[in-house]
Amino acid sequence: MRGYFDTLAALLRYPDEGRLDHPPGSGPRLPDLDEFVRAVADLSLEDLQELYVRTFEMSPDACLDIGWHLFGENYERGEFLVRMRQTLRRWGVAESVELPDHLSHVLPALGRMERGEAAAFAEESLAPALKKIIPALDGNPYQHLLRGVESAAASLREAGVGA
Repeated sequence: MRGYFDTLAALLRYPDEGRLDHPPGSGPRLPDLDEFVRAVADLSLEDLQELYVRTFEMSPDACLDIGWHLFGENYERGEFLVRMRQTLRRWGVAESVELPDHLSHVLPALGRMERGEAAAFAEESLAPALKKIIPALDGNPYQHLLRGVESAAASLREAGVGA
């Protein structure tokens, strides 16, 4: 599912030219991802960028930094960020301007982890954060994309049982 998580991560970065020019990567076909692509297909790049900023950067409830949803501004978030940076380095995921716990970093790392580690991370960190983010996106096309992430993470958790 590495390619699939890489595709999801690309769609969760600030939009630029060519962002939706490729079909989803390898992995299961998810109706939520198709629904997201359809919902934003007619938007100009500028409109998509505005939607992204309004959705994820103007609302703390919908921010894509999963540590924020797990710990808020508590000390534990700092520890989580350090562990995420180590995880990114271990799995060869390049960082961008976003914090290491941003979904655009987390998803590629998740796709590279061993099955048991990925299942545990999805269960302990990703699923609880998504349960907070998704309701904040009611009626927003990005809700489809985050539901696709949630479905892919659930598949990982199910596959990791007994791993």
